[in-house]
Amino acid sequence: MNDIAPPAWPASWLTLSHGIRSGRYIDPTFARLEHEKLWSKVWQFAARLDEIPQPGDFTTYDVGDQSVMLVRVDGDTVKAYHNACPHRGTALSQGCGHFESGNIRCPFHGWRWNLQGQNQFVLERQEFRDGQLRDSDVALREVKVVLFAGFVFINLSPNPESFDDFIAPVRQYLEDLAIGQMHHYWWKSVSVPANWKVAVEAFLETFHVPATHPQLDEVGRQIIYEGRADGSGSYKNVGYDAFPHGHGRFYAGPKSPIGGHAEGPAGNPLEEMIEGMSHLVHEMDAMVLKEDLELVESLRGKPVPEGSSPGAEFVRLLYARAAEQKRPMPIPKPETAAMWGGEVYVFPNLMILPNLGNAMMYRVRPDGFDPDRCIFEIYSTTTYPAATPVPRATVQTMDDVNDPEQFLLIPRQDFSNVPRIQKGLHSRGCKQVWLASHHEKMILNLHQELDRYLGV
Repeated sequence: MNDIAPPAWPASWLTLSHGIRSGRYIDPTFARLEHEKLWSKVWQFAARLDEIPQPGDFTTYDVGDQSVMLVRVDGDTVKAYHNACPHRGTALSQGCGHFESGNIRCPFHGWRWNLQGQNQFVLERQEFRDGQLRDSDVALREVKVVLFAGFVFINLSPNPESFDDFIAPVRQYLEDLAIGQMHHYWWKSVSVPANWKVAVEAFLETFHVPATHPQLDEVGRQIIYEGRADGSGSYKNVGYDAFPHGHGRFYAGPKSPIGGHAEGPAGNPLEEMIEGMSHLVHEMDAMVLKEDLELVESLRGKPVPEGSSPGAEFVRLLYARAAEQKRPMPIPKPETAAMWGGEVYVFPNLMILPNLGNAMMYRVRPDGFDPDRCIFEIYSTTTYPAATPVPRATVQTMDDVNDPEQFLLIPRQDFSNVPRIQKGLHSRGCKQVWLASHHEKMILNLHQELDRYLGV
């Protein structure tokens, strides 16, 4: 896309080759246009299958002024319906729950449907349509739905683009990383005073780590806070790819402690692995879990075989333990290992951060039509041993992003930036944001794909 505005396209809405105009984040008219052109037509993550594990289970997905009811019909089938009774419009579901006896019942007048959306009962049927009301007249209206990698994707368009085409650029990563075999560990939701794109973009680069998470990048911390002239901070080793359909990824590659690379003065990859994993366990409780940390700590004092490394030995132990437990794991190949500690971004609003047979996921969506507010969700997921029951996913609704009782340190650090960005975007002195050509290429790709939906 070039930097020339199309007819009737405000200059404050432009996607530039080097930045983004601020109106795209704060203008209510632009937010409405997104709902009309993007959210009504894009494939979007509406639920995890863990939310509706048993036939009759339901959950509700809201975006803008649209509400969708997702229902588990049987072991292989999930239906998505517009969340409205054909009689008087009553929303048939709120939150999540279970439809007893396989009946979807309207709470207002008791009309009833089976899980396939077929009408079973109309109170005083003879009074409707001169006594000629057909079941098909009042069947629930379906929404397009696809199950993939443990997700329920929906599309509100009656004629959406092919899901296979949409997901193709990132399909292999999600399959190789065993994302479809990840299950619920915890899930939190909070309303954040920022545009949905501001929240998404905060997680499309690692450029922010030295300043925002200084405990995670010692050399970067010294550059930012101690005036160190240069150094190979961890963020510098990250690669980025921008894919078609707005998707993308970033990855650490071989220059990480798990790959045998050490940054600290001691030059000890094992201790750096332990320190980094400890931060994620105690400050996030996602991506790396307590059992993983205990496993890597067990390597202390043990010789490293010739030709191996502490990282390779940890991976060997990790996969050996998983085999004993019959626990699913990512495909053990270098391309998959390179994604540990990286991210797969599924346009427009799903970010998956895989690590060690676990994954942290973020979902962001507009909160109604307010350009200054979004709903932000964090999912911690893991694969479970074969004999371990998988819990049903239930959301914990939080109300204070700064409360250490609600969020651990790393998400609090991230949340501390997001509202401040939104505030700054309203400043008359902020006409646009500037984007780094390497570290922020996924952000530019997001907006270029958004413009494709908007018809620019």
